[in-house]
Amino acid sequence: MAHRPPDPADPAAGAVPGTALAEHLRAQATEFLRALRLHREGGAGAEPVDAVRALRRSARRISGSLHTFRPLLDPAWSESVRPELSWLSGTLALEQAYAARLERLLLALHRLSGTPVLPAQAPDPAPSGATEPGKLAVGAAKAGALLERQLTLARTRAHSTALRALGGSRFHALADTVALLASEVPLAPGAAGADLRPLAAAAEERLSAAVAALPLVTAGHPYNAEALVHGLSPDLAPHPQDAPWHQVRLLLRLHRYAREVLHADLMDVRLAAAGQALDRHRDAAEAATAAAQAARTPRIAPATAYALGVLHADQRHEVEAARFAFQQSWQKQTVGTP
Repeated sequence: MAHRPPDPADPAAGAVPGTALAEHLRAQATEFLRALRLHREGGAGAEPVDAVRALRRSARRISGSLHTFRPLLDPAWSESVRPELSWLSGTLALEQAYAARLERLLLALHRLSGTPVLPAQAPDPAPSGATEPGKLAVGAAKAGALLERQLTLARTRAHSTALRALGGSRFHALADTVALLASEVPLAPGAAGADLRPLAAAAEERLSAAVAALPLVTAGHPYNAEALVHGLSPDLAPHPQDAPWHQVRLLLRLHRYAREVLHADLMDVRLAAAGQALDRHRDAAEAATAAAQAARTPRIAPATAYALGVLHADQRHEVEAARFAFQQSWQKQTVGTP
């Protein structure tokens, strides 16, 4: 069922009943089961990447709806299912994340140094100028090889973990729960006739508050020196500037999912652009962390450490570029909101 946006002249006319939430959850549960069937029917020689992505997509949307609209659902059921969906989505995401991180870093090394440090299957971009290209080129190949060893190992472990998860009793119990959800949604008493809009509006308000707390002025500068201070320091903690942005990314996703429940036939291009900018921010931040961790590898050559340091700085600049892109998208979103 498609729901139209509320008419400002008649707020009650645009009310979205709790039955729309039940319908959305049943649809996502059906998509989950369809993806699971595709995964199980995949050929022995083919990697069912699309099926895994579809599983993650449905799991995220079900979990997001349970979070935003939890007052309208059976609390015991909701609180027991949501952590399991988050566990599954996070477990299935790791393998692809490591693969994408490796490709991103090797592409950046090649762009910065002009040396062929990419695996054979990756595209070959045209090189651009780099600071001290001769010195960087010396260590770029070894830096690329080191990153490939580390991230390929991590990807292999993530793949094994995902296979064990999909074959384990924990996942089977979750799949059974989702199968029941496809036919019956445990709504709280009186939830069928309740209006979903106040809970969706609360999700949007949490997002707006989190965005308001971001240093968007700093993100408007082409160079944020403070973002490089932590560089290759011995501290292994995540970059202190990144956490609020990652939180905004999660809140934006919850807001988008809530809008899907209310207005299944509408797509906000501006929200999509803001989400893409935050995805790029997350990817660049995690790639910078991987470069910094590789630079801490004991007994690596100075030229290799130098190349990894330049790579780390490059990815932190990509973080700043993504923040600026989000700032521009969000300003358009705010101006365009009635």
